[in-house]
Amino acid sequence: MAVRQIITIDEGECTGCGECIPNCPEGALQIIDGKARLVSDLFCDGLGACIGHCPEGAITIEEREAEPYDERQVMANVVKQGPNVIRAHLEHLRAHGATDYLQEALDYLREQGIEAPDAESPAPAHHQGGCPGARVMEFEAADGDQPTGRAVSQLRQWPVQLALVPPMAPYLQCANLVITADCVPFACGSFHEDFLKGKAVLVGCPKLDDVSAYREKLAAIFEQAGLRSIDVVYMEVPCCFGLVHVVQQALADAGEDIPVALTKISIQGEVIERTEVAASARP
Repeated sequence: MAVRQIITIDEGECTGCGECIPNCPEGALQIIDGKARLVSDLFCDGLGACIGHCPEGAITIEEREAEPYDERQVMANVVKQGPNVIRAHLEHLRAHGATDYLQEALDYLREQGIEAPDAESPAPAHHQGGCPGARVMEFEAADGDQPTGRAVSQLRQWPVQLALVPPMAPYLQCANLVITADCVPFACGSFHEDFLKGKAVLVGCPKLDDVSAYREKLAAIFEQAGLRSIDVVYMEVPCCFGLVHVVQQALADAGEDIPVALTKISIQGEVIERTEVAASARP
């Protein structure tokens, strides 16, 4: 068995209401003896679609030894539940950037002669959007008069984490895009006004996250979104330059010529340097 992320259920907090059950299209949960139970490690992908639907907060993610998740066994179970559950499962994988699992699921459907449901078709309400934290939303940034001295949020979308944003999110289409290291908004007090206003944003950490997954997802976004510009904002610490590198790699993979600006921020929140990167300078 391998050590991996998987859900755990606090029996003391669980009331057995069953709200988590329809929000686990993988079929990993059942109500047994009045409590929600994880019936098989094989069916739990550890992405947590069920967590936001537990009114008691009884479900969390832990890291422990568990049998490897088996996407093909999951799909065999999901297919029995019909096209709406298939669609919900595929959208759950897309929203979390689980590209390997998604490809296995699509391969299984193709082998079984089953057409993958249209991602644009509505799923039932209890599945719609998958994990609540990954539900795609677009909204207007605050404008107009605000209380004196109070900063105004310029965020126009949700989610913002690169791992959660689907490549075809509507707010990415024809956008001016900011790709920022996740420490930057903490260091730079004027981040919203200086960098985010009027733009879409993707947030990530090149030191702690899977940069190969970043590269793949960014390449898909660059190919599909028709971006107007890209601003990469990163910290002065050496590991943070990895964000610049992965963006350049993804641009090369996508074969797209999109104007790019690089801004380095000091740990005191000041702009150290800002440069424009010509397409010919990219890898």
